Amino acid sequence: MQPTRENILLPVKPKLKGQVKFVNKDKNVFFATLKKRVDNYFVENNISKYGNGVLAVKTAILLFVYVAPFVYMLATAPSYGISIMLWFIMGLGIAGLGMSVMHDANHGSYSSNKRINWLMAHVLNLLGGSTVNWKYQHNILHHTYTNIVHMDEDIEDKLVLRFSPHTQVKPVHRFQWIYSFLFYGLTSLYWVTAKDFVQFVKFKRNGVNASSKKENRIMLAQIIAIKVVYMFVFLVVPPVFFNIPFGLVITGFLLMHFIAGLVLTVIFQLAHSLEGTHHPLPNANGVIENDWAIHQLETTMNFSRTNKWLSWYVGGLNFQVEHHLFPRISHVHYPQLSNIVKATAQEFNIPYLENRTFMEAFKSHIVFLKRLGKLPDLDEAIG
Repeated sequence: MQPTRENILLPVKPKLKGQVKFVNKDKNVFFATLKKRVDNYFVENNISKYGNGVLAVKTAILLFVYVAPFVYMLATAPSYGISIMLWFIMGLGIAGLGMSVMHDANHGSYSSNKRINWLMAHVLNLLGGSTVNWKYQHNILHHTYTNIVHMDEDIEDKLVLRFSPHTQVKPVHRFQWIYSFLFYGLTSLYWVTAKDFVQFVKFKRNGVNASSKKENRIMLAQIIAIKVVYMFVFLVVPPVFFNIPFGLVITGFLLMHFIAGLVLTVIFQLAHSLEGTHHPLPNANGVIENDWAIHQLETTMNFSRTNKWLSWYVGGLNFQVEHHLFPRISHVHYPQLSNIVKATAQEFNIPYLENRTFMEAFKSHIVFLKRLGKLPDLDEAIG
């Protein structure tokens, strides 16, 4: 067979999550040292690793931003322009709740009380999503196998988007740095309509979901119930019970999810899909020859560490390095922890990746998308 762009050898796709392992040949003591220093920070300052009053106030504010505009629309039936503005604000509320509230809760870091964590995690249901599926994708796959192709769902190729340098590049990818943001805006809508069902089937087949048949039947019934109630509240209640034109409702609903999807996806992309982050491949035995913690530092990047307003809204996701190393510590502590992490990384001569501002990170993401969209020189690609 003559080598072509279509048959260049690509990484073998693992069938199960357990097929990729981290092996630290040198027994690096970096993470043990870092963890001890972080633990000492909380002991010396006599504070909890979980959320605090700041997070509780933020939760109330973001719930108000999401719920109050909808209630106001139902109660007053405002003009078209005001209604569109209110749907826009609700989109910002969805993104804020996703990044600041349910994210901490699903990692078990919102509160030391498991019941409160459970309750805040299910804020995701108010946004139309499934908590269980999210944990499979985010907590298990993304946090364990960050930027490892075919393992980390966040960098899986999607339709006409390419996020890994180890997947097949196509001519259409040349323009992804332009059209990608349109697709980013569709991610939230896809989530509340189809993604949970697609993931339910996928995670059962690949072994990520090891629940029993009975447990999965219950889970599927819950997903269906969540979707039905969510769609009824937002798409049926306003026009049927409050005489709000359906055209306005569907327009606002789509805008809300476009804003939420755009904000959420951009913020998450600025942590891993940039120039300077690594995308390592496992060897023939399915082994990443690196310490897991060092792998997280090499595949993850911070941005805007000194921007307090941005940090507040995005739930500390501009401190993704700290989050990936310590996901069970609430994001309200990341600004303080970042100094400890950076100093320890420098001490061990390990890269601490960051962009100083949001725009630096955003431009780096654009450059990354452009690079992945270029068709390789055939001779170089074949070797």
